[in-house]
Amino acid sequence: MRAKNSSAMLKVPARLYRIGDIVRYTPFSRQTIHNYTTMGLIREVEWTQGGHRLYDQSVFGRLSRIMKLRRTKTLFEIQEIISREKSRRRGISRN
Repeated sequence: MRAKNSSAMLKVPARLYRIGDIVRYTPFSRQTIHNYTTMGLIREVEWTQGGHRLYDQSVFGRLSRIMKLRRTKTLFEIQEIISREKSRRRGISRN
């Protein structure tokens, strides 16, 4: 079967991950993922109808960065670093 508009692009939805998926693919526990979310170190992008958090693929890069920073920084220091970076990005995007 041939599509009517062959120039149309299909939009593939981004993969979203539940906490259980993140726990399966990383060394972090469910509680740690919850704590990092509560602290603002990572953030969910959506919620399921049942109230479960959903994360996009960027969470893995952020968790890798947190692992690296944890070697020399406290969670409080990491929270401050991430907060400053967010502020800087917002400041840059406004100009």
